Amino acid sequence: MSKFYLILIFCFFGLFVSAQKSITGTVTDAVSQEPLLGATIVVENTTNGTTTDFDGKFTLNNVPDTAAIVVSYVGYKSTTIPIGLATNYPIALEPDVESLEDIVVIGYGRESRRNITGAISKVDSESIERLEPQNAAQALQGTASGINVTQQGGSPGSESNIRIRGIATNLDASPLIILDGFEYRGGLNSINPQDIESITVLKDAQAAIYGSTGSNGVILITTKSGKRNQETEFNYQTYVGVQQTSRKIPLLNATEYALLLNESYTNAGQVSPIDNFSGLGKGTDWQNEVFDTAPIMNHNLSIRGGSENISYSISGSLLDQEGIVGSEKSEFSRKTASLSLDASITEIFSINTKLFYAASKNKSLNDFGLGSVLFNALNMAPTIGPEVDNLTNEIDLGNEVVNPLTQIRNTFNDSKTNRLSGTFQSKLEYAKNLDLQGRIGFNTALTQNRDFFPVFDYGTGKVFNRLEDNLVSLGKINDNDYTFDLFNTYQNNFNDRHNLTLMLGMTVFQTKGEGLFGSATGVPSNLYTFADLSLATGSGDNRNANSYAYDVRRLSYFGRVQYSLDNRYLFSAMLRRDASTRFGPNNRVGYFPSVTAGWIVSDENFFPENNFIDFIKIRASYGIIGNDRIGDFRYLSLLTGEATYPSGVDGSLINGVAIGPLSNPNIKWEEAKKLDVGVDFRLFKNKLNFVFDYYLNDTKDLLVSNIPISGIFGTYAPGGSGPTINAGSVRNQGIEIEFSYNDNLSENLKINAGFNLSTIQNTVTEINGTDFIEGGQFGVGQPAPSRMEVGKPIGYFYGYQTNGIFQNIAEVNAHPSQILLGAEAQPGDIRYVDANGDGVIDSNDRVNIGDPIPDFTFGINLGFSYKNFDFNTYAFASVGNDIVRNYERAQDNVNKLNYRLDRWTGEGTSNSVPRVTTAPSANNIFSDFFVEDGSFLRIQTVSLGYNFQENIISKIKLKKLRVYAKVDNLYTFTEYSGFDPTASTGAPIGAGIDFGFYPIPRIYSFGVNAQF
Repeated sequence: MSKFYLILIFCFFGLFVSAQKSITGTVTDAVSQEPLLGATIVVENTTNGTTTDFDGKFTLNNVPDTAAIVVSYVGYKSTTIPIGLATNYPIALEPDVESLEDIVVIGYGRESRRNITGAISKVDSESIERLEPQNAAQALQGTASGINVTQQGGSPGSESNIRIRGIATNLDASPLIILDGFEYRGGLNSINPQDIESITVLKDAQAAIYGSTGSNGVILITTKSGKRNQETEFNYQTYVGVQQTSRKIPLLNATEYALLLNESYTNAGQVSPIDNFSGLGKGTDWQNEVFDTAPIMNHNLSIRGGSENISYSISGSLLDQEGIVGSEKSEFSRKTASLSLDASITEIFSINTKLFYAASKNKSLNDFGLGSVLFNALNMAPTIGPEVDNLTNEIDLGNEVVNPLTQIRNTFNDSKTNRLSGTFQSKLEYAKNLDLQGRIGFNTALTQNRDFFPVFDYGTGKVFNRLEDNLVSLGKINDNDYTFDLFNTYQNNFNDRHNLTLMLGMTVFQTKGEGLFGSATGVPSNLYTFADLSLATGSGDNRNANSYAYDVRRLSYFGRVQYSLDNRYLFSAMLRRDASTRFGPNNRVGYFPSVTAGWIVSDENFFPENNFIDFIKIRASYGIIGNDRIGDFRYLSLLTGEATYPSGVDGSLINGVAIGPLSNPNIKWEEAKKLDVGVDFRLFKNKLNFVFDYYLNDTKDLLVSNIPISGIFGTYAPGGSGPTINAGSVRNQGIEIEFSYNDNLSENLKINAGFNLSTIQNTVTEINGTDFIEGGQFGVGQPAPSRMEVGKPIGYFYGYQTNGIFQNIAEVNAHPSQILLGAEAQPGDIRYVDANGDGVIDSNDRVNIGDPIPDFTFGINLGFSYKNFDFNTYAFASVGNDIVRNYERAQDNVNKLNYRLDRWTGEGTSNSVPRVTTAPSANNIFSDFFVEDGSFLRIQTVSLGYNFQENIISKIKLKKLRVYAKVDNLYTFTEYSGFDPTASTGAPIGAGIDFGFYPIPRIYSFGVNAQF
């Protein structure tokens, strides 16, 4: 009997052993068939689990036959698979459209957002499609924290200024753009927004993988591709719309103008220039004359699909946009085409290629600056009719102001650019857990410009006059660059606990190009039709030519290690070595290291299970990144100066060249030390996401040009200057907050909302060799209004502080003299503050009177869909930035803004607006009288769409059909008196100065999106 029981026990033990087994499998993307690295496989209701390796493969031990495994991956729908007799399980996960945003592109790779240990922001294709921007940069404004985007103007084809976490340099502060892995220098306006799959922004030390080019942040753009095993899919998007100015500046009408003009002459003891103004009425509204209602149109067609081993994508687009000023004289058209092909040649070798072509044509006006069309429209006298081309017999408006309509008619500025860009990539999985990738990217662009200045007389003494001969000017610029990347990646998982990824690579970059320019007088018939150098008759000094060429190279080596323990303790480190020909032999090589770490607290055993918090990650990063965006060959003394030399036995003088800026063989790149500490939350079953970051960026070795040198070393000729040295430091610090909420409130009602906020505190911490650096322009002949100085924000406004208006002569006599400002004060003049208390008002009393850097910015977006209807709106705000009103010409007879009606006319009448007078006064010097609060809240986009039901559109062979109406730039809430509170040149020193900014138009559009 005992033997029987013993046999029975062994049988049951054998059954138990046979019920426990090891299984293997591969987890792939169900659409693209690509393996998924880091997917999680867990036996249901247990802690027994593992993750996939680089090839998507896994092995899981001790799995009961009667159990089930749960397979999950960020960005994909989880699946539960019962375990039967099989031991190998090929598993294809379906992408989860609602969470695909959690897959992000990083430098030389991609990663799930769950495991990212740096500060990033991402805008996906769905957001871009809702916004339908003309310029891809506009998709970043208000949708991502820490990113400030302002357009360089509202004229068609205008580019945008992008600043990531503030301004950290006195030179080029724009970020590095990486398009599908290669460096892209074409500007975001040359990329079709509908071709973009996602935009990822690296804001912290993660950008160190790009070394000497990444200190201003990195924008990674991934374009759309076809999917494996996808039927051919056609998508067509189109919209048409009209554009109008979003704002007009309140000016004096003809009667008001005449009254104030006569008063200004009377106050100066002069004869009034206008005898009878009773019949003037409102006169000419010059803003109405120059502003038009302009059309805009866009078409986009794409074809995408794929088979088991190949995927493809072809697209083309056309954008036509006329300007709201000048109509066809201010016009932009862009044609783009793209091709993407991805093929698996063998199981271990694949290739990918993407090509982009863009052809743009641009007709432009002088639209921002002294003498621009809008500057003239604001200053032109309303008593003059729009038909008056020659102002000789009209009231004297100075030498700059002309009839803006005549200016438009006589403007002939054409530019066209043809750009071809692309990348060719290959990937070889040559051993287990190892792959080698090679990539070459290129950009080639040809830009041609043609400007024609006809003979025309705008009036006596006008600077725009060409009285004797016309002029044609042509330019041809060819820019080329290529990037070659070669990098090896090793990925492995050890003991189901340790995930390790190693990457080692190199990059070779070269950019070179040339420009050729020529001009000549004597264009036949004074017509643009014949504006060509071959037809122009000018010779000698009336025919000129010049050119330039450049060649810059960079050689880089880089490496990165990424490690995770138990999929919750995260670490990465990277190092890049760059050598650049932009810098001298003493500092040609730089090293840029960084480290990042993260801890997924919510995966700890001690973390309580709850229905409130789904995910918590704490992360931190620190690294050093460079900036090499300076002029070429600053370490050499080039012959770019001018000089006059005696020649021959008679000593006759001839013009020649001389040394330009002095050399500095020790020049090197700027270095940015970046610290970031952040935390990520997901709450309420992943419906609410919250991200918080604190950042501290210290940039040192800023490159400062024209540093003063001792006269003991001699002087330099015209065109020469002091050397460029590493002489400055800037600190930016602040916090960033992002909220996003997505929920299905019912079967028919879905809602999504987002909010982001960014603060910034900018301080210059060091300048060597000089006390300050100046920049910007105000008025004519006045000192530079902007400065970079220790202890102040970069580009702050430096001028006089005001303290009301002198009400009587007793107040004038009791106040320090203002004679050194250009005129002695009179009652009704602006009273300036004696800032240094020395009893005299002079240039030493100038102080900080504002700065263009906002205290904080925020963005809001809200969307919902009910049944077949969808609604979306986006808003963006900037708070605390100041702006300089610099479009009022300081000339006696020009028109004025209507706030001048509240001028001082006697004691007690005004303490804010000075008297009007043609007598000399100091009322127009740069002071806080011209500085305004530039804070604003802009409703960027409001759209309403309808999606037709599939059972209806399938009858006409359509899969999807959406029609919508949209308004862009709906309204801007601001107290600024100018056209647009975002007016700026974008220069770090000189930003925030409004010369008569071309307003960003309000666009009403109707569109159709169809898929078939």
